[in-house]
Amino acid sequence: MNRNIFINCPFDDNYSAIFDAVLFTIYLCGCKPRCDLEIDDGSQVRLNKIISIIEESDMGIHDISRTEVNPNNLPRFNMPFEFGVFMGAKEFGKKKQSAKTCLIMDSGKYRFREFFSDISGQDIKDHNSDAFQAIKNIRNWLNTYPSLRPLAGATAIIEKYKQYQLDRPAILFNLRLVEKDVQYADRIQIVEQWIPLNPL
Repeated sequence: MNRNIFINCPFDDNYSAIFDAVLFTIYLCGCKPRCDLEIDDGSQVRLNKIISIIEESDMGIHDISRTEVNPNNLPRFNMPFEFGVFMGAKEFGKKKQSAKTCLIMDSGKYRFREFFSDISGQDIKDHNSDAFQAIKNIRNWLNTYPSLRPLAGATAIIEKYKQYQLDRPAILFNLRLVEKDVQYADRIQIVEQWIPLNPL
């Protein structure tokens, strides 16, 4: 099993706090986040990029909490669609793909039954739109893999994340960044630099 984790989640401002927590936890647990924001290449078809990342990732985190209607009363299907691509790779891909595993999260317990009933037989973790609960879900999921153990407990990781958040403004200042200008590559750079200097 490789340590690449495909992240399938919203990328909007309202999800930013949870997204930061997801990236931080993945890195702190010794894994590597992968998502379609990592490469900005206008010559590449977005779906092809997603498929390539899924193929290279043995694990996945799928947050389906944003499957809701927008101001035009239309739902967002990106997250369920990408989850379907991931499961298709697991079921129909080459032998290596069949070992894929994933964590599925939603914002409320059993909410998914109203729009995604086909996954009712699977274990869905709710995070109640709370970054700390998302950290706990990810840590407990990764802790089930012997190759990743021992992992610090969720409480210790949450405390470390709080420290990271306190240090983040100074890091942004040193990098001459303001929050509104932070892109995915910046998020990754900040976490990658901070964690080795602040071990558990």
